[in-house]
Amino acid sequence: MLPMKSMLWKNWSGSVKFKPNQVFYPSSIEEVVNLVKKANSENKKIRVVGSCHSFTPLISTNDYLLSLDNLNGVISINKEEQIAEVWAGTKLEQLGNELYESGFSQENLGDINVQSIAGAFLTGTHGTGIDHGILSTQIEEMTVVLPSGDLLDCSKTKNTDIYRAIGVSLGLLGIVVKFKIRIKPAKTYRFESKKIKIDEVYSNLLNLKKENEHFEFYLFPYSDQVQVKIMNETRTKKHSFKFEKWKVATIENKAFWLLSEFSRNFPKSSSQISKISGSSVPNSRMVGPSHELFSTTRNVKFNEMEYSIPAEYMNDATLEIQEEIKNKRFNVHFPIECRFVQGDNFLISPASMRDSAYIAIHMYKGMPHQDYFNRIEEILQSYNGRPHWGKMHSMNLERLNHSYPSLSNFLTIRSQLDKNNIFVNAYLAKLFKIE
Repeated sequence: MLPMKSMLWKNWSGSVKFKPNQVFYPSSIEEVVNLVKKANSENKKIRVVGSCHSFTPLISTNDYLLSLDNLNGVISINKEEQIAEVWAGTKLEQLGNELYESGFSQENLGDINVQSIAGAFLTGTHGTGIDHGILSTQIEEMTVVLPSGDLLDCSKTKNTDIYRAIGVSLGLLGIVVKFKIRIKPAKTYRFESKKIKIDEVYSNLLNLKKENEHFEFYLFPYSDQVQVKIMNETRTKKHSFKFEKWKVATIENKAFWLLSEFSRNFPKSSSQISKISGSSVPNSRMVGPSHELFSTTRNVKFNEMEYSIPAEYMNDATLEIQEEIKNKRFNVHFPIECRFVQGDNFLISPASMRDSAYIAIHMYKGMPHQDYFNRIEEILQSYNGRPHWGKMHSMNLERLNHSYPSLSNFLTIRSQLDKNNIFVNAYLAKLFKIE
């Protein structure tokens, strides 16, 4: 396996840029093993790149950058046990299509499908639904190349401590090359997006999240309008929704891009732009397979911060955020995304050991975000918030240890597995005080 010519890499929003020394595209597990052994012998660092959709410099490196793009696709499906074995470099869109061809689907997805499954799982990516955990909860077993170059299988019943650590691990414990994931028979779903008043959301929040398998809502700063999205199984026959999808994508991308550019050039207009956006929420309905309905097109670039808080604080936290935006007159027009996730037992999952409300704030690329993010972060931290590892935050190790009770256990396992720190970059070394 020969390295590719090095070049400047950057993430989706352009907030992270770096130039690795060498880039590798292994086509087999053996090549991954050999590269890890090579890094050990040459005292080099390795970071694994997925689709560059993290807003933090998780993959930045001056040494080896490894892509699993050549290790992609569904390896096998056990239809009786409803388990799929999948290469770690598989993109979520590809996985959805291949599973659907065999009559299956994933249990849940986030709102984009361009990530690799390894990147999505190991950063704690999530969708929404009170009976659904983060995407990593779909993992039944993982095959990992450890920092030593040895191979290890871990699952809910085998090497369980490693399983609970690696399920959300930021690439610090090893390179996952294969997953066995729990799947379910493909069903037809009905997706609805509608605009309602904010008071109606808060007064009906309990019913909305209990009565819908997937429920999320978007708050618009300075506006009393809310976009509600729900998705449930239906017996209605699948029908073509290409036009509806095109209409929604046009409003949420082309029209919103124009409004965002206006807001960037005339920041004081942000409050009015947000009100216009809230009043322009499309009422739409689509029926089809879940993997086609979960994902949305995201062409308007932004920077993002997201925190998980105990689920029972969703109302209080979002009301406080909305009030603070008005009081401080922040120049922001991007909606606030609000979702619910079932708790899990991964050591550093933002939803570890508690049902969680996820609150994500965004700022259009090119507009100052620091003051806005800092103040909203203070509010979310006051509710015992935990940052999404792939999104912007300012937490240090002391605060992280308070928010993540099992973080010290995770870091102990990390130090035992990776004695030479070959999977540690400068950002993670500073964040977790790894020497």
